[in-house]
Amino acid sequence: MQDPRSFLRALFDRAVEVADPMHSLAAHLPERPDGRVVVVGAGKASARMAEAVEAAWGPCEGLVITRDGYARPCAGIEIVEASHPVPDARGAAATLRMLEMLGDLGEGDTVLALISGGASALLVAPAGDITLEEKRDVNQALLASGAPIDQMNILRKHLSRVKGGQLAAAAYPARMLSLMLSDVPSDDPAFIGSGPTVGDATSPADARAILDRWGIAVPSSVSAVLEGASGVVLPGDARLRHVRNVVFAAPAQSLAAAAEMAEAAGCAVRLLGDALEGEARDIAAAQAALALEVKAGMSAGDASVLLLSGGELTVTRRGHGVGGPNAEFALALAIALGGSEGIHAIACDTDGVDGAAEVAGAVMGPETLGEAKRKGISAEVALTANDAHRFFAEIGGQVITGPTLTNVNDFRAIFIMPPT
Repeated sequence: MQDPRSFLRALFDRAVEVADPMHSLAAHLPERPDGRVVVVGAGKASARMAEAVEAAWGPCEGLVITRDGYARPCAGIEIVEASHPVPDARGAAATLRMLEMLGDLGEGDTVLALISGGASALLVAPAGDITLEEKRDVNQALLASGAPIDQMNILRKHLSRVKGGQLAAAAYPARMLSLMLSDVPSDDPAFIGSGPTVGDATSPADARAILDRWGIAVPSSVSAVLEGASGVVLPGDARLRHVRNVVFAAPAQSLAAAAEMAEAAGCAVRLLGDALEGEARDIAAAQAALALEVKAGMSAGDASVLLLSGGELTVTRRGHGVGGPNAEFALALAIALGGSEGIHAIACDTDGVDGAAEVAGAVMGPETLGEAKRKGISAEVALTANDAHRFFAEIGGQVITGPTLTNVNDFRAIFIMPPT
């Protein structure tokens, strides 16, 4: 077997490969329909999805919004790059053009919607009198609050003119097939990219409760929208009757591929779940305890054990760092393990971006705390300051992939070796 760090990186790379739309989308794409076909979409993987569509269908008319650096070459579909995770004017302008494009369609036309994680920030059309700057401020507060992604997306839907089924409603009476790449726990289409093609039964009162629960202050324009009638489209709305939503790739598939690779290498794999949520440091403490328990029960000659998990963890920012749930998980895990021999781990976001950092995540091992101590760095101080990215940058533990062109959430693997 390779050294532990290389082995863990190979498992992560395999998980990303399986979720690449160029490998996974075509099987879910029907033959190109007759008549006018318009492709729209948003998300970190949406440009890659558009590239896969044109590989199967040839040049298409359409507009897709993706994150800076994630554009792909397309012959007909226009690719617009915009800011993520905080919306910007480029995303807002492109969203308005997309809505205008859909407004011209009739009953004989077809829309192919390509939705992946990241669409919540990239597909932006504030409701009511909310300005883009106010929308940005609310988004920043959500990201720093520690609220889980499903709670964030409920609020985002009610502050938008495009989320919560409203993109699909804008295309009515055209037919719509929405292909989705999941980055949310339970793979619920209503929460992928805040469900722009999926009806939603939540209310403005639900959104107000989230503001109260997470202590988020908002301007009067936001309050006014949440005191009025909801713009989201209810699940039974007639404008959704021509819409079909399909989740074609999800975290479970990537974890299964990594598990298969690990088993082929002789590991005993334990899958801890593909939809874990919670504070990164709390989940790390729980998984460290499990890893130590497994280690204590191993004997020389036993197979190595791999603990695999996915989902989307959160960080409540209390310090000056940029957060990053995967790096924070890896740092908290290292602290909890205390340098225990024979335990290594990787924690990365499959989109190549952990929090607001252009870093996928980090690797840690028995040497992590010792290396930090030699450099005069305190792991505990870094964790308190939510500064895990800087910590791993200084000790050489960062995982940097660049744009992966996909997004099926976090990937965590803890590799436990038997005593020698």
